[in-house]
Amino acid sequence: MSSAYAQRFARLTELLARWQPLWAPEPFRYRRAPWGSAFPALEAWLLGLDEAERERLEADPFAPSRLADWLPVAELAGLCEVAPLPEAAGARPLPEAWATHVGGRKWAQISAFAARLAPAPAYLEWCAGKGHLGRALARRDQARVIGLEWQAPLCQAGQALAKAQGAELTLHEQDVMADSAADWLIPGRQLVALHACGDLHGRLVQRAAERRLPLTLAPCCYQRTAEANYRPLSRQGERAMAAHGLALTREQLALAVQETVTAPRQVRLSRARANAWRLGFDELQRELRGEDRYLPVPSLAYGRLPDDFAGFCRWAAAEKGLPLPSHLDSTLDWARFEAAGAERQARVERLELVRHLFRRPLELWLVLDRLLRLEEAGLAVRLGTFCERSLTPRNLLIQAR
Repeated sequence: MSSAYAQRFARLTELLARWQPLWAPEPFRYRRAPWGSAFPALEAWLLGLDEAERERLEADPFAPSRLADWLPVAELAGLCEVAPLPEAAGARPLPEAWATHVGGRKWAQISAFAARLAPAPAYLEWCAGKGHLGRALARRDQARVIGLEWQAPLCQAGQALAKAQGAELTLHEQDVMADSAADWLIPGRQLVALHACGDLHGRLVQRAAERRLPLTLAPCCYQRTAEANYRPLSRQGERAMAAHGLALTREQLALAVQETVTAPRQVRLSRARANAWRLGFDELQRELRGEDRYLPVPSLAYGRLPDDFAGFCRWAAAEKGLPLPSHLDSTLDWARFEAAGAERQARVERLELVRHLFRRPLELWLVLDRLLRLEEAGLAVRLGTFCERSLTPRNLLIQAR
């Protein structure tokens, strides 16, 4: 009989496949939502939302609204309910004094993650960075910890911190994707990984399943993969995707991690301005090229944005090798394109609410695929959250024994 996790996974597969035409397209690429003609009333309602209602639904896509007239809001909300994992017996709180050299938000995540780990004599931290998590566990449990990290400078910096704090942590320069990484996975070591990305944590899941080793994992960044199209880890994932015709590109996987903790107001304003400028440039390039098609522009850190819209357009045009007419400054109404970008940005923000509704379901589906791979290997598994989403939206935790 299939587990409750498998049943939830199967239903999520059905819903993601059925509604993929609505959640997969990125609205900023289009002047009108590709699904608009099939759902004109939904499109009209979204575009008619005032700013307060838009912000309310952006903060909570499952909140009561007319979205439920068209989409399975209540069922998605129910499927996405995941209870907090209880703190492990004997897991002592980490002293705040140990937070030295660790950012406040990162330390809070480490503390919450560690609270779900019962004391163990030995750990292996996968993708350890400077070993902040491993160092904390070594000190808390008087344990021996091995950390694997491929960047030599991080290993050196972390090793110096471990020595200064008297933590029995040894960091090894190791590419975890290499076959040699498996040599470190031996019985008696509790495997841990806090926000290891994409293929990196996928390889850990496969290794833990093959060797039936205990694992505590908070996955992240599913789109960071060498595969152009998603390949499920579990056999159930393979069967479910084939049965429902669900196919996921690397770009679509990014939707699962697009929710972020609310940024400071100035950062949010800069982000909104950059997005509006991109869309304004998109209007400009369509006119100049005579081609009604989106032209991707490289990312630019918000602190490096040009001072004005015209400067941004010149930079973007240069990046794409798009010649601007020499008479542009005297004949082109920059304000017209900037206003068009702002108008499109307002439309995009409202149409994105459909995608936001499927953001957590897609993330949970990906996590369940990893969990089911471990369950198929005969490990006892459980899924829960290890912290509030206000601390990190990547708060789902898999434990396998």
